[in-house]
Amino acid sequence: MFMHNKRLQYTVRVSQPNPGLANLLLEQFGGPQGELAAAMRYFTQAVTEDDPGRKDMLFDIATEELSHLEIIGSIVVMLNKGAKGRLAEGVEAEGELYRSLTGAGNDSHVTSLLYGGGAALVNSGGIPWTAAYIDTIGEPTADLRSNIAAEARAKIVYERLINVTDDPGIKDALCFLMSREIAHQMSFEKALHSIQPNFPQGKMPGDPEFNRTYFNMSHGGEVRGSWNEGQDWVYVDQPQPAVDGGNGMASVELDGASADAVEAMKLRTQSNPDLQPMTGAELGKVNGDEPI
Repeated sequence: MFMHNKRLQYTVRVSQPNPGLANLLLEQFGGPQGELAAAMRYFTQAVTEDDPGRKDMLFDIATEELSHLEIIGSIVVMLNKGAKGRLAEGVEAEGELYRSLTGAGNDSHVTSLLYGGGAALVNSGGIPWTAAYIDTIGEPTADLRSNIAAEARAKIVYERLINVTDDPGIKDALCFLMSREIAHQMSFEKALHSIQPNFPQGKMPGDPEFNRTYFNMSHGGEVRGSWNEGQDWVYVDQPQPAVDGGNGMASVELDGASADAVEAMKLRTQSNPDLQPMTGAELGKVNGDEPI
């Protein structure tokens, strides 16, 4: 059961309308790193989770992300407030109204016209929100790592948004939201390491021959470090196909009828390397200065 308190988790103070900034902030409303994506990610994980501790944490953070969605939406609406009224009532000349909507960087006709300056579930480019942003796979040791990365990406977006506004009230609210991303990362990492062991993810341990092998697959400018050297790693400087000791060719066992059919198709479609056919492309080909 959800109970909604109409007061925001953090007070929103907007100095003056700014449709361009409102458009940028939609990235955290309906974008891939935004609050709705986070809320749906953690809510669906919580519903599935069997561990009572992780279930409680995920429901708490999912619900808080909805409150963050409300904060971002409120900021967007406040930033669009003046433009929304002018747009709805047509109180300005067409050219002036257009410039007020687009002059500060609000170059999305979708957000300015189709949604009337409201907080639409789109990103800053007007692309609708999609559940494809949610990459939950149903394995806690994988999902918690993905959650940590999602919170890290959201923090970076908030940093960038803070850097493009000089409105102190908006900076303050965005700093709060950014700080909560840090707190969520810490919770998810603590939850991840409360599962022991948690690496590699899942149940199967992998092949010991390849678990700690590093293949140098790009030659020129090699750099060695903890990611490819030391007691944890077997470094293969010149990997040769195939590393399993086979011939590196793909093969399949076919029954007699299938093998005959494949051979017949191979013979019917084989190329003749000795042919030099005239093609349509060559009819307009230029040879030197003279077309042929």
